[in-house]
Amino acid sequence: MKIQDYIPIVGRSTIEELYLLAEKLSGKVVLNVNSTLTGGGVAEILNRMVPLLNQLGVDARWEVIKGNDRFFQVTKKFHNALHGLREDITPEDFDVFADVSRKNIDEVKLNGDVFFIHDPQPIMLVNKRNEVGGKWLWRCHIDISHAEEKVWRFLRDFVVKYDAAVFTAPSFSRELPVRQFMIAPSIDPLSDKNRDLPTDTIEAILAKYHIGNEKPIVTQISRFDRLKDPVGVIQAFEQVRRSFDCQLILAGGSATDDPESEEVLKEVEERAGGNPDIHILTIPPNSDMEINALQRASTIIVQKSLREGFGLTVTEALWKAKPVVATAVGGIPLQVRNKFTGLISHGIEGTAYAIKQLLSNPEYARSLGQNGREHVKQNFLITRHLAEYMLLFLALGRQEEIIYL
Repeated sequence: MKIQDYIPIVGRSTIEELYLLAEKLSGKVVLNVNSTLTGGGVAEILNRMVPLLNQLGVDARWEVIKGNDRFFQVTKKFHNALHGLREDITPEDFDVFADVSRKNIDEVKLNGDVFFIHDPQPIMLVNKRNEVGGKWLWRCHIDISHAEEKVWRFLRDFVVKYDAAVFTAPSFSRELPVRQFMIAPSIDPLSDKNRDLPTDTIEAILAKYHIGNEKPIVTQISRFDRLKDPVGVIQAFEQVRRSFDCQLILAGGSATDDPESEEVLKEVEERAGGNPDIHILTIPPNSDMEINALQRASTIIVQKSLREGFGLTVTEALWKAKPVVATAVGGIPLQVRNKFTGLISHGIEGTAYAIKQLLSNPEYARSLGQNGREHVKQNFLITRHLAEYMLLFLALGRQEEIIYL
């Protein structure tokens, strides 16, 4: 995809501004580091942003740390604990994290002027900053405002070694002695997951999964993760079915750094009980066209998360002008303005009620979808994200404590 291809969506002046910012970063190397190449919102964003930054003239690079199964089991515990869930984290867990991190410190190629470290898994790489130099940023995609204190204290000892921390929203952050920047994630409107699709492509993908479109489709697309509450979605759907003849799609995959997904998938399949109107789809990595088609075929998109980072599946659905029913967790309230760009729901009964409300009033559902698309266009497209990241890299030389971009 070429950067000029975004002109019809965001306007020529927006693209010209990106080139102006990129010129100011000439000669600088920006190295991103995370824990996986595929699966999850961070990898998805980097897969789109790094090539576009390079097109603009910014030397952006991407490295991935390595870890064994035990390491990723520990980091999954950390992830849940940072979201505020109770986890049994032992001293041995911290030792596993530290041991693998030390190996990555020795093995990951850290060459750059700006080191952009994403989430907790690679956080200890900052211990090498005195050797490699440069400016160091920790990008936290998680809402840590109610994090379990033992895990947060452990990670905080490394966060304070960075030049700055980047959060999705002010409410996601914690008090820190380093500068903080607030930048929301984004979607790429021209990616295979979000671009317009012809009707025959959508129908072919529905046929591939043996799904008909003769009755309304309610869909949640997320990793099979307990924090996404897929079992709760099934329970809400069962309540809806008492009033409306509809079908449910639960589609998702796993990330290489998420060892719980297979276990959660089994729980979901057992709860569905073989109901022919509940379609449980395991989508392999890089199935963006399939996800796009499933969202576009849907009548309503649900995101019944118990905890959430930003919730890019919500952004994707709103961009497709789909009415969304979602819980008010993480970054979802930034996107779903209740009764304007979608409906905020509470619990199983509240989710079922909201779905029934939209199924019974298609015009209302359509207006919410249109408002949602415009909201995403103004706030959550990748061109805005590119500009704010480049401004962030440039701002590292300034002295303000907190900057809202």
